[in-house]
Amino acid sequence: MTFNPLEQRGIALDKQLRNWRELNVSPIDPDHADPYTRCRVITMNGIEVEALLFSHQLARHCPDMDAKRKLAEIRYLEQQQQKAVNWLLPGVSSALETTIAYEQVAVDLTAWVARMEPDPYLKQAYEFGVLEDFDHLYRYSNLYEMVQHRKAEKIVDGLTEVIPGRPTKYHHRHPHDNVREPYDRTSADPISKLHALTIMSAEQQTMNFYMNVGPEYMEPIARQLYQEIGLIEEEHVTHYESLVDPGETWWERLVNHEYNECYLYYSFMETESDRRIKAIWELHLNMELEHLHGACDLLRQHDGREPEEVLAPQLPQPVTFEPNKGYLRQLLDTQIDLTTLGTGYVREAHERFERMQEQIHGGEAPPSERVIDMHREQFGTDYRLSTEGEHPVQSLREQQLEGSRRL
Repeated sequence: MTFNPLEQRGIALDKQLRNWRELNVSPIDPDHADPYTRCRVITMNGIEVEALLFSHQLARHCPDMDAKRKLAEIRYLEQQQQKAVNWLLPGVSSALETTIAYEQVAVDLTAWVARMEPDPYLKQAYEFGVLEDFDHLYRYSNLYEMVQHRKAEKIVDGLTEVIPGRPTKYHHRHPHDNVREPYDRTSADPISKLHALTIMSAEQQTMNFYMNVGPEYMEPIARQLYQEIGLIEEEHVTHYESLVDPGETWWERLVNHEYNECYLYYSFMETESDRRIKAIWELHLNMELEHLHGACDLLRQHDGREPEEVLAPQLPQPVTFEPNKGYLRQLLDTQIDLTTLGTGYVREAHERFERMQEQIHGGEAPPSERVIDMHREQFGTDYRLSTEGEHPVQSLREQQLEGSRRL
């Protein structure tokens, strides 16, 4: 069954305002909720935050008072959506537990997008980034057992493996090598635009989250690990945001944002296992349909274009959270030693990369390495969650990375 948001009407804007009782959502149960329900919550929070930040930036560059008022009206309603979504996360979960869930989102959402992406260059961008998020999940999981004496398998529930990816210490690159070539807005597949916006939004939310929660820890190694990975998230946001064509007008980008929100709420409504949360996705979809129509009106007024010139005639297949273990292991076997040079990828360390490594590490082991060493000292081994037994190729890759000048 096809679904075209442009042909659907939702809840009228003047009927969307919710009172405190309606916004007072009950959080998910951290012990019994589907881990992918939590992933969908985290994803939609990132999508809503990006929509809000974009709307504020547009308003600051828009001289038209009527347009600013329309943006403010929709933005306030989306602020309510963001509060309802983010407040679904349970307060009893620690920041580190939420962090592990953030990295599970980064791994399985990015892996799914990479699998579905039709453009080879964009696909490579997602495959490159997901191996780094995969390693972040491993580093934080080791920290979690050290600090809270619990295992990450309780959070990821075996849906996502916890084994080393591309070592985090090699993620530090010169900023020039984090900028990619953008897609061409005139010829790119509509799903490619949605993919880029989705992953950029998710990584931006992760970056912001680490920026704020990192210094709240007392343990020095925790503070240092958040600081290191927080800097890498800056690189990831640069990596993904540069994929978006800067030639898109403000109004074109606005309708892309609203269309993407419709797409993801529809996707999660279709795939959600929790009936109560499914109802929230459905409600927000019906709100977003009218936000989209409002954005389309602004596109017609300011760009003189119809939304059909910009948007896909129907939503693509739903975004699905699902295990990607085999796909990730294939990437580990074939791409773990990649780094970037300019807008491309290489396997050998180059001068600019090595200079950055020397400057950032200063000849010392970074927090991402020390956390594993400390875990081994405390428990005798590092923490890993493998659902398919030992992975000999991965072990070989680790040895290659540690014993040579290759990445």
